[in-house]
Amino acid sequence: MEQTADPQTACPVTPVVDMVFSRWTTPILWSLHHHGRQRFVELERRLTSITPKVLTQRLRQLERDGLVARTYHAEVPPRVEYEITALGAGLGPLFAQLATWADANLPEVERARESYDARPAPARQASTDTGRAR
Repeated sequence: MEQTADPQTACPVTPVVDMVFSRWTTPILWSLHHHGRQRFVELERRLTSITPKVLTQRLRQLERDGLVARTYHAEVPPRVEYEITALGAGLGPLFAQLATWADANLPEVERARESYDARPAPARQASTDTGRAR
C-alpha cells in the first residue's frame, strides 16, 4: 500500500530549503555576513547580475523570515541599511558544510554530467522512462 505524503511532512527540511536556497538568498546572506551592514546600493554593486526589483523582493522576504534586519535612518536623504541577524548568521555552519561538500564532490558531479551528456539521446530518454506505466 503506497502512501502519498505532503512533501513538508515527508521531508522536514523542505521549508528551510525553500527559504534559504531560493535564488539570490545565499549570495545576499553571504555578502551581509562577509561584508557586514550594507546599504542597498552596496549590495547591488556586489551582486552585479541581480535586478533592483529582485533584490528588493529578496531583502523583504529575508527580513520577513528574520534572517536580515533593515534599519531606517530618518535623515535627509533617508538612509537604509541591511545586516544579517543572529538567526541568519546561524546558517553559517550549514553553508560551511555545503562548501566542504562542494569542494569534495563537484568535480565528480561534473564528470557525471559529462558522461550523461555524451550518451546518445535515445539512451538518455530510455533511462528516464524506466518504471513509467505505458
